[in-house]
Amino acid sequence: MPARQPVRLTVNGVDYERQLEPRRLLVDALRDDLGLTGTHVGCEHGVCGACTVVLDGSTIRSCLLFAVQARDAEIETIEGVASSPDDFHPVQQALWDHHGLQCGFCTPGIVLAARELLETNPDPTEREIRAAIAGNICRCTGYVFIVEAIRAAADAMGVAEGS
Repeated sequence: MPARQPVRLTVNGVDYERQLEPRRLLVDALRDDLGLTGTHVGCEHGVCGACTVVLDGSTIRSCLLFAVQARDAEIETIEGVASSPDDFHPVQQALWDHHGLQCGFCTPGIVLAARELLETNPDPTEREIRAAIAGNICRCTGYVFIVEAIRAAADAMGVAEGS
């Protein structure tokens, strides 16, 4: 067994120090070592998007990165998106309001991908929305309500910014 290494991870603004094997995937460290189970393990090949997190401001697949590679980076998981359990981010609220989720397995990755899109493009077209979430597989919804929800979130965020 490889020797464990000290790894400092900053996740959702909280610093964690853990002794981890060099081969420990970031998704496993988040879920099993830090208890942040909102990041899901799906395909384990970086295809489905269930393990999406934000690393230093950009979405990444946490199943494709070793935890030691994220040492000293700023990581955000779905647990860090809402300001409180009762105050959803506009993307989360829109998914709820527009029935853009069913089983919820893909939802954390879609929320993070959609939020990244809306931060860089506050008025995306349907085609741009679909392109932004193309790396997130949803087996339940058919994407119609997800796309509508992201469009509604863009509208809500535009209103909030314009206030």
